[in-house]
Amino acid sequence: MATLSEERVRELWQRYKTGGDLGARERLILAYAPLVKYVAGRMSSGLPAHIDEADLISYGLLGLIGAVERFDPERDIKFETYAVSRIKGSIIDELRSLDWVPRSVRSKAREIERACASLENELQRAPTDEEICDELGITGEEFHVTLTQISNTSIVALDELWEISGSDGDTASLIETIEDPKSRDPSRLLGLSEMKGQLARAIDALPDREKIVIALYYYENLTLREIGEVLGVTESRVSQLHTKAVLRLKGRLREAMGPGWNG
Repeated sequence: MATLSEERVRELWQRYKTGGDLGARERLILAYAPLVKYVAGRMSSGLPAHIDEADLISYGLLGLIGAVERFDPERDIKFETYAVSRIKGSIIDELRSLDWVPRSVRSKAREIERACASLENELQRAPTDEEICDELGITGEEFHVTLTQISNTSIVALDELWEISGSDGDTASLIETIEDPKSRDPSRLLGLSEMKGQLARAIDALPDREKIVIALYYYENLTLREIGEVLGVTESRVSQLHTKAVLRLKGRLREAMGPGWNG
């Protein structure tokens, strides 16, 4: 965030939210603009070369503007946390609208998700690569080529597992569904609790290396290259491990949460 004192930031939020001061709104957007570059930089590392980081920044800026407009300073949520979620969502939505991922790759990703979920139910553990290959009727080499295709052409990300759809077709990230102490909706909280529990169990059931990749990437904020250095493997291998882990998680959650789950 651009250098502003906490007192100055609180003043800008108050001027904008209580008085509708558009000048304060613009100052807030400028102050938090570095978040957009940070998110775009992290996302661009896993995307094809023809996707320009500058385009990601412009998509993300729309998410930041929306975050400033929708954020409620009275809620017990840090704006940075809320904004990062909105910025990511805006970039993902725009990339999806471009429909640049081949249907064949989408189809292969779904097949791997289903195979992982089916085998896990049958074996009561995470299936090995060999078992997944047998289920799909492909060789190990074909499996790894497929993982590379998916990781190079799609934005498979754990963040997307936290998307929840409303009856009106709108979507919200998990951060937007955190309980407001001024409201009461036990059924909504129960659904979120169940979802978080399912995801925690699914992560815990991952093979060790995939679990490490998830932890280092999402909790320690390491890049794929840095994770490769930790594990002693190439960046492309880490990308495959990340893709495989997320496909396992999506298959597990889709099965657990039912066909209406948006993941």
